[in-house]
Amino acid sequence: MSRFDVVFFDLDGTLVDTAPDLAYALNQVLQQEGRAPLPYEAIRAVASHGSPGLLSLAFGITTDNPEFASLQQRFVQLYQDNLTRESNLFEGMQTVIDKLDDMGKKWGVITNKPAFLTEPLMAGLNLQQRAACIVSGDTTAQSKPHPAPMLHACKLVNIEPTDCVYIGDAERDIIAGRNADMHTLVARYGYLGDDDRPENWQADGMINHPEELLQWL
Repeated sequence: MSRFDVVFFDLDGTLVDTAPDLAYALNQVLQQEGRAPLPYEAIRAVASHGSPGLLSLAFGITTDNPEFASLQQRFVQLYQDNLTRESNLFEGMQTVIDKLDDMGKKWGVITNKPAFLTEPLMAGLNLQQRAACIVSGDTTAQSKPHPAPMLHACKLVNIEPTDCVYIGDAERDIIAGRNADMHTLVARYGYLGDDDRPENWQADGMINHPEELLQWL
């Protein structure tokens, strides 16, 4: 495992399976609005796209809709109140981070999730102190796919981008990593939709299960 010194993870859909709690919050809002809940699998496929993507799925609205802000506020509050209701590390990910720790390899998180949600989620899963760095969606002025969060993470752990690898389940993750000169891997076990074509994202590789990361490294 000497190929890379640092491993960076996207959060939702890569390190942590947050879709169950995102789905719970979204369906609560739907029920408040007198609408039928959505199937879990439909929500899971867009769970990496944040509240705009989820509310678009549920209500067919975009951020410029007059009702968006109110719905978003309610959704985020419900989600914030249930951050670790069911969310947990993906199966096999505990083994991965334990192995990285045993080998003295640093690992961190780079996510578009805002800090007020990222930090309590990481703390609730006892990951906050273990991560070498946590870069949230509002840590830097730009978020992924801009490379700014990636370069900021490298500065925090004093590493060159070429000496690390970034794993994510969305095209913006791979674009951000490539633009920062990082090596990139697609987490195919994450929240990919039917229209996603990860083979076209120009990543350095793809993994179907977290523990495949250890083999790839």
